Amino acid sequence: MALDTAPAHAAAPAGPPRPTRPRRGPNARSALSSRVTVNTLLALVAVYTLMPLTWLVVNATKNNADLFGRPGFAFGDFSFFTNLADLFTHQDGLFGRWLANSMLYSVVGSIGSTLLSLLAGYAFDKYSFPGKEKLYGLVLLGILVPHTVISLPMYLMASDIGLVNTYWAVLIPGLVNPFGVYLARVFSEGYVPAETLEAARLDGAGEMRIFRSVALPMLSPAFVTIFLFSFTASWNSFFLPLVMLNDATLYPVGLGLFNWNAILPQEPHYYAFVVTGALVSVLPLAIAFLSLQRYWRSGLTAGAVK
Repeated sequence: MALDTAPAHAAAPAGPPRPTRPRRGPNARSALSSRVTVNTLLALVAVYTLMPLTWLVVNATKNNADLFGRPGFAFGDFSFFTNLADLFTHQDGLFGRWLANSMLYSVVGSIGSTLLSLLAGYAFDKYSFPGKEKLYGLVLLGILVPHTVISLPMYLMASDIGLVNTYWAVLIPGLVNPFGVYLARVFSEGYVPAETLEAARLDGAGEMRIFRSVALPMLSPAFVTIFLFSFTASWNSFFLPLVMLNDATLYPVGLGLFNWNAILPQEPHYYAFVVTGALVSVLPLAIAFLSLQRYWRSGLTAGAVK
């Protein structure tokens, strides 16, 4: 009978190896420091960006006495709804008329501008015609020209055809959007395959039917992106309405608030109107971005990948 001559300590099974804690090297510490620095800078930028809006929200709760008698970031006696009611009833509801004018200029003008930009960008991308690239370069040149430079020539042309001091004097110039044409061409290159258009032509569809039924649904992210840019530019437009309009009932909200702000030394009770009106005028932009940001972000991401 064989005897087990193996040593006792050799029979004990070896336990699982103890995990070793990874040591942080200089690269990990450098990455952590970079993240902290970047997040700190982003937090400072966010605070700086939101500070004027916070000031508006806080001071819209004050009456005229609180605006001068309390610190800037201290709430008042919560007179916001009183200020709001006074704002919309002052001068027979003139502020509400300004808001309606801004919605007209921004919504109608932006929809028309976006459709024209999509048509132009689609044509520059999918069709070949003499002088296409030169004409496209001329369109892009329009991006470099400030709007204030062409406001006076547009005023003279509008005066010759009798459009000064009408809604059309602001709506028609807003239809031209060279940057929108550029974006539309980029989106058309990435979203609308030429094979799909060729298949639609083989089925007998006309060019306008192809654009309306095939290309336009594919360009929906481009539509939202260009619309938001146009809406923001039109809502914040100031110099063109200042040049074109003389009737206060045609003013957009920005120009109307500017006129109220100009008479503050003579009419101090307008301070609450201006502060509350400025806060109300920001809300449509915030609503538009919050409601359409999903489509806007997807469009910008696709354009970046392209």
